[in-house]
Amino acid sequence: MRKYLKMAFLFRYYASLLFVFLVGRLAFVLGNTPADVAVGLEDFCLMESHGLLLDIAVAGYLTIVPLLMTSGAIWMQHGLAMRKWLRPYSLIISAIVSLIYVADYVMYPFWHFKLDASVFMYLDSPKNAAASVSGGFIALCVVAFVVCWAGVFFLLEKMTPRQVVANGKRVLRQALLLLLCVPLAIGIRGGVDESTANIGKVYYSDVEFCNHAAVNPIFSMLYSLGKTADYAAEYDFYSEQERAEQMSGLFCTTSVDTEKLLRVSKPNILIILMEGFGGQFIEAISGRTDIAPNFNRLAREGVLFRNCYSSSFRTDRGMLATLSGYPAFPDLSVMKMPVKSRTLPCLPRSLGKAGYRSTFLYGGDINFTNMQSYLRTGGYSNIVSDRDFPLSESNESKWGVDDAKTFKRLQQIILEQQQQRATKAANETQGAGNPWHIGFLTLSSHEPWTVPYKRLDDEVANAFAFTDHCLGQFIDWFKQQKEWGETLVILIPDHGVKYPATITHEQHHHNQMLWLGGALAENRIVEKIVSQCDMPATLLGQLGLPHDDYTYSRDVFSADYSDHEFAYFTFGGGMGFVNKSGWTIYDLNGEKVLENTDNTKHDNTDNDEANSVPSKPAGGQNYRLSKAKAIIQTMYDDLAER
Repeated sequence: MRKYLKMAFLFRYYASLLFVFLVGRLAFVLGNTPADVAVGLEDFCLMESHGLLLDIAVAGYLTIVPLLMTSGAIWMQHGLAMRKWLRPYSLIISAIVSLIYVADYVMYPFWHFKLDASVFMYLDSPKNAAASVSGGFIALCVVAFVVCWAGVFFLLEKMTPRQVVANGKRVLRQALLLLLCVPLAIGIRGGVDESTANIGKVYYSDVEFCNHAAVNPIFSMLYSLGKTADYAAEYDFYSEQERAEQMSGLFCTTSVDTEKLLRVSKPNILIILMEGFGGQFIEAISGRTDIAPNFNRLAREGVLFRNCYSSSFRTDRGMLATLSGYPAFPDLSVMKMPVKSRTLPCLPRSLGKAGYRSTFLYGGDINFTNMQSYLRTGGYSNIVSDRDFPLSESNESKWGVDDAKTFKRLQQIILEQQQQRATKAANETQGAGNPWHIGFLTLSSHEPWTVPYKRLDDEVANAFAFTDHCLGQFIDWFKQQKEWGETLVILIPDHGVKYPATITHEQHHHNQMLWLGGALAENRIVEKIVSQCDMPATLLGQLGLPHDDYTYSRDVFSADYSDHEFAYFTFGGGMGFVNKSGWTIYDLNGEKVLENTDNTKHDNTDNDEANSVPSKPAGGQNYRLSKAKAIIQTMYDDLAER
């Protein structure tokens, strides 16, 4: 009888896994609850009760192997030394469970969404993947993993009997095990209703963090891995006809009577992608007065786009949005897919057709997230990265060469371009030589916020102040050069930063774009709502160059732009849509609206039909949500066809 009862270890093994998930959720809540969210015992119980659905599914998956081994033991004459044979499996799943839970715990403060398959996109370069944190932090994570691994394995080992012997009545016991498979399968499926287990099923709260805490990170990882196979099947909100109707007129790829801002027909073009430099750091947008005094000063000298929204939350996605006009995806990086990214239009390639020479400068690892492949195929013939600096300089910062040194190298590149242009002009009968284009990505305003500069006490604000300081010095130098009068400088962040942690998704993505340089005919403030993706078409429109291959980029100064003035963006598990009537932020996993704000001064807020296709920007949550759904469906269809 005692040996018979030992077969009940399956229940103990299963329950132990549920206990591990409960402890993991408790640790996640204790360590990651935002300052503006209060979580008490009742709140945690709600998280646990809702999250139990996915915990049960994962525990069911992990109990399949012990169940199969028990089934085999029934038919063995002397039973099975269960602890011995199950030990390797318990060791492996203990390691996997511990690794995922620790990774989810430590990465959430950086990403603000649950661990998913996108983590694998950044593991091809461990040095860069770890550059946002200190060595001590990494060591602490390793210790936490080892401790968790040992603890989980010890628990599972204690729940496993040394020997399982059927001792007669084999058919009956096999039948009991088969019956046990029924509730196990139902738990794995997520119930008996039509929908299977998914992340949205455990979302229950209006507080985003509470929903995230309820999600089992192992399920989140497995679920996201399975979602990336068939892009065309993702987010099929509408039939093809309905989708086309929703998209009608949203993206105009031609320039109509474009208002000209340039006094030079073919200026030199310098694009500075400012790492994480969101609107909250700029006084002229919505930020403090003391962080970026140089940017604020320069904003009065150029063309400032005050309502420019970043397309994503990561550099690899923001770079594609800026240079290719390609909107970001919430759960994948197109830059990491060379077979897809090489099909995209790219600004240096378009400029190259007009005679421009293109150079790209970045002080970090140019191969991180497959950046070099994208830049090379995109048209940058010359790339300067960390390996082109002395080793002593590239090792001073976690991410590479700091902004002070890369801005100095930018000066050298401009002087070299100026010399090359002068030499070529001297050898030609007419003209001043081909214009140049330089792309430059800064890096110092990034975790772990360590910079060789000290002006502000807050380390995050101080890191951005350092980049602003370097920018101010560079622009002041550039103004003294001959090339300044023939150059257009575009300052645009690759993405924003969730700082402070209490800002909304709209504030996170609401950033800016600034055009400077002697090539501008005037200075002004542009209040239009624009997307980071609109930069390529707007620039090419100013140059009188075609941009019809930039399918999702629009010329902001085209006469027909005001018909559909909006910005669309994505983040981990969600998307947003902003137009004159307000903004709507939607949770794709929970299938619910996270944020919604209507501008009561807008005169079209009564046009709130989900499937209407108005001739001018309309208002209301339903309208904005329907457009966002149509765009994300279109983007996944587009990616599948590339």
